[in-house]
Amino acid sequence: MRTHARAVVIGGGVVGVSTLYHLAKKGWDDVCLIERKELTSGSTWHAAGLLPLFNVSYSVGQLHKYSVATYESLQEETGQDVGLRKVSNIRLARTRDRWDEFLYYSGIAETIGVNVKILTPEQVQEIWPLCETEGLLGAIQHVDDGYVQPADLTQAYAKGARARGAEIYRYTTVLGIEQLASGEWLVKTDKGDITAEHVISATGNFARKTGEMVGLDIPVIPVEHQYIVTEAHPAIKERKAQGLPEMGVLREADSSWYMREEAGGLLLGPYEVGAPVCYVDAPSDQSEYELFQEDLDRLMPYIETAIARVPAFGEVGIKKVYNGAIAYTPDGSPIVGPAWDLKNFWLNEGHSFGVTAAGGAGWQLAEWIVEGEPTIDMMGVDPRRFGPYATRGYLREKNEEAYANVFTVHYPDEERLAGRPLKRAPCYDRMKALGAVFGSVYGWERPNWFAPEGFGVEERALDKPDVLLNHNHPPAAADGKVKELWSFRRSNYFEQVGREARHVHEAAGLLDMSAFSKFEVWGPGAEAWLDSLVANRIPKKIGRIGLAHLLTKAGGVRSEFTIYREGPQRFYLVSAGAYERHDFDTLQKLLPPDGSVMLQKVTTQYGVLVLAGPQSRAILQSLTDADLSTPAFPWLTGKTINVGHATARALRVNFVGELGWELHHPIEMQTTIFDLLMEAGRAHDLKPFGIRAMDALRIEKSYRLIPRELSIEYAALESGLDRFVHLNKASFIGREALVEKQQVGFDWAFATLDVHDVSDADARGNEPIYVGDQLIGRATSGGFGWRTDKSLALGMVRPDYAEFGTELEISILGKRHMATVVPESPFDADNERLRA
Repeated sequence: MRTHARAVVIGGGVVGVSTLYHLAKKGWDDVCLIERKELTSGSTWHAAGLLPLFNVSYSVGQLHKYSVATYESLQEETGQDVGLRKVSNIRLARTRDRWDEFLYYSGIAETIGVNVKILTPEQVQEIWPLCETEGLLGAIQHVDDGYVQPADLTQAYAKGARARGAEIYRYTTVLGIEQLASGEWLVKTDKGDITAEHVISATGNFARKTGEMVGLDIPVIPVEHQYIVTEAHPAIKERKAQGLPEMGVLREADSSWYMREEAGGLLLGPYEVGAPVCYVDAPSDQSEYELFQEDLDRLMPYIETAIARVPAFGEVGIKKVYNGAIAYTPDGSPIVGPAWDLKNFWLNEGHSFGVTAAGGAGWQLAEWIVEGEPTIDMMGVDPRRFGPYATRGYLREKNEEAYANVFTVHYPDEERLAGRPLKRAPCYDRMKALGAVFGSVYGWERPNWFAPEGFGVEERALDKPDVLLNHNHPPAAADGKVKELWSFRRSNYFEQVGREARHVHEAAGLLDMSAFSKFEVWGPGAEAWLDSLVANRIPKKIGRIGLAHLLTKAGGVRSEFTIYREGPQRFYLVSAGAYERHDFDTLQKLLPPDGSVMLQKVTTQYGVLVLAGPQSRAILQSLTDADLSTPAFPWLTGKTINVGHATARALRVNFVGELGWELHHPIEMQTTIFDLLMEAGRAHDLKPFGIRAMDALRIEKSYRLIPRELSIEYAALESGLDRFVHLNKASFIGREALVEKQQVGFDWAFATLDVHDVSDADARGNEPIYVGDQLIGRATSGGFGWRTDKSLALGMVRPDYAEFGTELEISILGKRHMATVVPESPFDADNERLRA
């Protein structure tokens, strides 16, 4: 056993062995893997081996695409049969909302290069003659999909890794992991110690135990998953005898199950409500090839729907019921990337679809480790998307919820309810009393919109489809009314959001943005350090504000900060609330080692209330002795002011494109400031507004968001950040790559689109953009602009189609709409409202 390695992978399931293989493929031959028992003996061995390309997450969709595309080539490379069967995958739709989801997804699939076919019920019958098609609206088919044998796939990766110089140590237990003063890792095992530059945790059900060794609370807890294998069925045996093709993988999403052929019989895998978490404290040290006692009672509603759809399933006996653990995270997506607070410690955990994602996750993690960056936007699976709030009790509730919702319609406006409310700003109850309908980001409750008193639909009056998965709204309120209905189309809250947006434009609105991430930076090297990181110039004068972007080495956008200069060497940074851990960890790992710069996270110390609209100055002026006139307090400046008898950092900046201030205040003063503003605002018709109105307003200003318009996949200048990028600065991360790309030409250009003839469905993001039949880009955001009275979309297109006036087409829920490229900021392009 070697004593030194460049990288050590811990965990011998398909995810860990794929990671080892891809590191070796990148040229690192001094790498090894440690597995406590035999390869695949955790969850891999009992996985059903399905390869579902369907995923509405851009990041996960890319990982799945790579995996399915390369498993065949892996087999050819190694000579090891992986049991790949490209039998296709058919997803059935029984409801209009499900069909909308499939149409929306088919647009995403096209933008990432996944082949999807639309099927009629008759075509489903042709492919799956044992399937009853009554009640179906249609289906989608992934023709390149199918299944693989997980253990064989793992062995192929192991063979490929060994051929490239990697080593695998089975029946070797990791006893401890320590980081040495040199920064290297000491991995202690029962067979000896290994010193390594990098450690990758791919330990599946043991993820939390592995995390404890290095002080990480990894947000992974497995959930029990059952599937049933039947005895052989005569009709399937007869098909095989006739040489007919295998019928493929069938998924009735509205009944929450998948089915495929297995050894002449059928395999049924339901995702039921009530499946419990397991291995909360990790399996026992002796655990190997472990299963739980089956519970068929939990599965009966799903079995009944399976028999109704495929009567043959009920005509043969059950041969085996598997009930094994599958790792889950609170949102159901894996965690792939760097661990927070630790240098060169990497996570490849939480894979609920591990066989499908294993290839892509290993590929991108190897790119990240070896090259310093992934090649696709991994924000959707970055481990740092969860914060310290994602602990044991929260994980129990959220992971069981994520499992039960695998097949539910993934509405773009859905807000799942388990583990909520968790983090509440002091003004939460006041907002709730005013009608707030809340959403959640990074554990924080934030008002999405405000429902008028008595607004809603009686739950008993809703005409729900007769399917198992038929929820399209949160539970009814105390008055028995459902406040919002989730949809891919304009829903019942559409007009309410419009009233909020127009009110901000015409009078004044108050928005709670306390979830913003907030950091303080100070020290003798603070200015020079920040200047070396971001592409924009650091504000020179005390009291000035600048928008700055931290780029990748390749010139893509990693993070965005509002930087407020408070003193000669003191700065206050604000970034997106969803990325607090990501942004803080990124900054922390870039700190100079000489102690010349101090960095502190202060998110929970300060609340934020955004006061915006033409009456905002009059309201705030009535509460402060600071001069708020434009000459004394211009746009993009800040100062500490009194708000009545309270105090706040007042920053003259906002994300809605109107006159206004962000009031960053000691959080213990929030209710005082909120009450003072609402009382002073009575004379000026001040009303609260929510995130959805803010989003509609920001789209009218062509304001970019991470990870939509801003991404590591797009160079900062492709995203139209020219005024925030100063290539004539001495140096900053990504500068050289931008200069090089500028010389050879860019692949993409940011565009704002006026979308025509829209009646009930606006772009949401990820819709394909065409010229004729040629795909030339994708939408990144979309919605209705209430000030411009237009349906708008933001997107990335080929540069030759980004000129103003260019006529394009965009597909929204399967329908083509004409769209025109218009100048940036369709509303108030000269920022007269902001500067007023």
